[in-house]
Amino acid sequence: MEKVKRFQVSPRVIWGSSIALAILASIPKLFDAATTPGDLVINSSITLLFSLFIWYYNIYSLPKFSAQRTNKSLFNWKLLLSVVLGILLMVVLVIAHQELFQVSKMDAPIMFELRGVLINLIVYMFLHLLFQNYQTQQIGVELERSKALNLGAQYELLKQQVNPHFLFNSLNTLKSMVDIQDPQSSDFILKLSDFYRFTLESRKLDLISLKEEIQILDSYVYLLKARFEDGFEVINVIDQKQYDCAIPPFSLQLLIENCIKHNVVSLDKPLRIKLYTENDFLVIENPIQLKRGVLSTGVGLDNINQRFMHLAHKEIEIDKNDTTFKVKIPLIYEYRNN
Repeated sequence: MEKVKRFQVSPRVIWGSSIALAILASIPKLFDAATTPGDLVINSSITLLFSLFIWYYNIYSLPKFSAQRTNKSLFNWKLLLSVVLGILLMVVLVIAHQELFQVSKMDAPIMFELRGVLINLIVYMFLHLLFQNYQTQQIGVELERSKALNLGAQYELLKQQVNPHFLFNSLNTLKSMVDIQDPQSSDFILKLSDFYRFTLESRKLDLISLKEEIQILDSYVYLLKARFEDGFEVINVIDQKQYDCAIPPFSLQLLIENCIKHNVVSLDKPLRIKLYTENDFLVIENPIQLKRGVLSTGVGLDNINQRFMHLAHKEIEIDKNDTTFKVKIPLIYEYRNN
């Protein structure tokens, strides 16, 4: 995932505004007949250095970009801390200038402090106004990026749903069953019809209940078992208390298909896939018996992960060892379809 560029303020704005404040702070001194050029330099120097510090300190203390609203109490504490540090800094600057320039007569310290608090508040409020505007723009960018990723994921899903190889294999299996007058031919036709009916009904939904997803999967598994017979098995031990949870439609189908794509499925080496729940995750577990010459690109899992990130702001988890491959997909408890 791309890193979000940190909020920045142009150095021209920082230095330009600081110089302008230094000049404005010295204007009243011009109307005082006792003011010397040295007084103007000292007064402007203190204001300039103070303004620069306040700018850079407040920029540094800004939070990193977040799609969530900034905590209001945190905002108040940072403002209070900025004011306190500004007061201390102004005291240091005044004393330092008195010692450096050996000035015995300067404006009352309270005047510098009031000026410092005013500059601090102006810079702080202006900076946070810019930052809030920046956050709003970044949230819009993230939303558009998320929409683009979801459209890409939906396109990949659609290609999987109408996979011509699956349909071709299913029709070949059906032809073989009809040729040998298999009594289960009618059931196979009904399951094939049910599967594509589910596809048409669910393709426009972002989420469906786990119970509905299991119904789709049952039809899909029936079609696969007609092809692989005892070389393929899905063992469902999902806690039925979780059936009201939601997941993106066809997630299980894509994961099962991913298992078949990369692993040997045969009567001699049957592929047994186990489905079960673990905490707030649905686990799809299969033994590793990789096909020769098949390289994993990770596109299928990345597609599923993008859908979960877009719809639930959660990621799938992958747990792999020498013998077993597990994919854990988060269950969604509160959901609605747009």
